[in-house]
Amino acid sequence: MADAARSKPNTPAARFEPWNDPTAKPLIQFKNVTKRFGDFVAIDDLSIDIFEREFFALLGPSGCGKTTLMRMLAGFEAPTEGTILLADKDISPIPPNKRAVNMMFQSYALFPHLNIYENIAFGLRREGMPKVDLEARVEEMLRLTRLERFAKRKPHQISGGQRQRVALARSLAKAPKLLLLDEPLGALDKKLRQDTQFELMDIQEKTGTTFVIVTHDQEEAMTVASRVAVMDEGKLIQVATPDVIYENPSSTYVADFIGDVNLIEGKASPIDGGIDINWAEGQPKLHCKTDKHFDSGQTCYLAIRPEKVAIHAEEPEADNKLQGKVLDIAYLGNISTYHVELATGHVIKAQTANNRRIARRSFTWEDNVWLSWTETAGVALAS
Repeated sequence: MADAARSKPNTPAARFEPWNDPTAKPLIQFKNVTKRFGDFVAIDDLSIDIFEREFFALLGPSGCGKTTLMRMLAGFEAPTEGTILLADKDISPIPPNKRAVNMMFQSYALFPHLNIYENIAFGLRREGMPKVDLEARVEEMLRLTRLERFAKRKPHQISGGQRQRVALARSLAKAPKLLLLDEPLGALDKKLRQDTQFELMDIQEKTGTTFVIVTHDQEEAMTVASRVAVMDEGKLIQVATPDVIYENPSSTYVADFIGDVNLIEGKASPIDGGIDINWAEGQPKLHCKTDKHFDSGQTCYLAIRPEKVAIHAEEPEADNKLQGKVLDIAYLGNISTYHVELATGHVIKAQTANNRRIARRSFTWEDNVWLSWTETAGVALAS
């Protein structure tokens, strides 16, 4: 997961961060939006800004409210309270077919009796676009999605990844200000899904269209998005760039939901520039640099990613070091995750790159090992 936060908009060269520009005007504004279904609160007093040209991800478990948010943007649901603005206009009274918004569904919803060209042209024909303009626009979409060779084929004659690109081309043909993607890659196998994620990013960058994607796949959100909104029970828990979400989660919920993490609960002892954490009888204090304030004796949590935990055969010189026994090993090809059980019964995960042949693995089951990490590797959290 650590290398998944590699979206182009987050690279220094792109410098695309309108959310940090006080003069930038959001394309989409949710203002104190609540959505109720009877007694059930699906969206709870939510406010958020999404900017033009963003690839924005709504991420969370089933039932967290992310799809309800998207359906309100599309016009399939209306907010119970609050306002939704698109380009400074309240879109609540505007019917779905009149909004400058298009939606791409997981099923793709292609017409099986029409070829690829006609599927893309369908919405433009219904709007009465002149033939010359229509042909030019469809050809442009075919080139953009690299489907020129398949224009005369029917949907059943092309692959799942190609059908996904047809649905995307059809959605973009009408040049919407906003494209909504509801679990768009869920029907693809893992390898194709990864390839298609980068195709989506490339197309979004070329068109400049604002994309909002709903997904429960953490790696997908971290890969494609300029910013990620982590949701739970109708609320926004954290909204930030993928690297901030991963490296500086705002809560144990976010830390645990995104990627793999060790969470160690203890009591804080403030020190200069950070805290010591008293966490288990007979175990040394853990040291964490932080600029957050913790009271003496306050319950706190240290979130430490497995790839930041080193594993050693001998006791190391380190800010934080613990001794234990290898309980289990998860071999994932490029990496191995070691589950190390301490004398207290706590299990800490450490991850190493497999840059040697498996027969030359340094540690195996039941080995006594040391774990270590720096005082800047973990994040101190209050809850």
